[in-house]
Amino acid sequence: MKYLLFLLPLIIFIVISSIRELNKGELGTKSNPVKIYFTPSVDAKKISFNAKELTDFLEIETGYYYTTAVPASFVAVVEAFGSGKADIASINTFSYIMANAKYGAEALLRIVRDGNETSYRGQFITRVDSGIDSISQIDGRKMAYVDPSSTSGYILPKALLDRLGIHPEETAFAMRHDNVVTMVYQKQVDAGATYSAPPDPETGAIMDARIRVLKQFPDVAKKIKIIGYTERIPNDPWVFRKNMSEKMKEKIVNALLKYVSTPEGQKSLYDIYDIRGLIITKDSDYDGLRELLKKENISFEKIK
Repeated sequence: MKYLLFLLPLIIFIVISSIRELNKGELGTKSNPVKIYFTPSVDAKKISFNAKELTDFLEIETGYYYTTAVPASFVAVVEAFGSGKADIASINTFSYIMANAKYGAEALLRIVRDGNETSYRGQFITRVDSGIDSISQIDGRKMAYVDPSSTSGYILPKALLDRLGIHPEETAFAMRHDNVVTMVYQKQVDAGATYSAPPDPETGAIMDARIRVLKQFPDVAKKIKIIGYTERIPNDPWVFRKNMSEKMKEKIVNALLKYVSTPEGQKSLYDIYDIRGLIITKDSDYDGLRELLKKENISFEKIK
């Protein structure tokens, strides 16, 4: 009896754990919903609000249940595949290379931006009154990047500066593209790196990262200028967990393509990540970036 009392807590724990395991249904059921992760490149509240419309549509279209999350960093999204927390992720390009190499995650969709752009590049920005007119003049100045795993906001810009022998005196990570623009606008740094996008073909209005602070700073297009660009790379993919069934992946991919073809879906995804559409993609579409990273001796093992 004495030993039974001693073991009772352990027995209860095992029983409860077993019941929970039994209650955890197949992926896509209410007790085990499909988990969609989003990179924190914009405000988490903005993502969560618009993601609810997306998951409502997907639940009706596929019959599966969904839940969403916005981790604190780009790398956290990658590691969510390794820990089994993520089944699908809208992820930035470099993070996909990491997730594929480490956990076998697979790119099945690629985003389309304004002007039917299926590839993108990073840009260097500064204030018009900074005295900086070229990338070379960033040398010895204060520089803001997005995140250590941001392709357009760190990986490519940093590689380009290193290749040209340009070394800022100080660097900072702002964690979001709009934060980089704000730091430059408010003169907290001399220059910054963000994603680029061509102007609106009809109006000429800015569509790059500066647009994300337009409401806060209406004169941002006049106060902040672009002084250079990085190489072009494929747009960010939507990534699926390695062991997800082919049937489930096909249903979800088709539902996402249908969603982005509706006015509601177009608005929702544009409000999240400036997405104009989605196209089918495959892992080999990103081999060019792998070669570039190899050439520049950039390894994801160095990114923390």
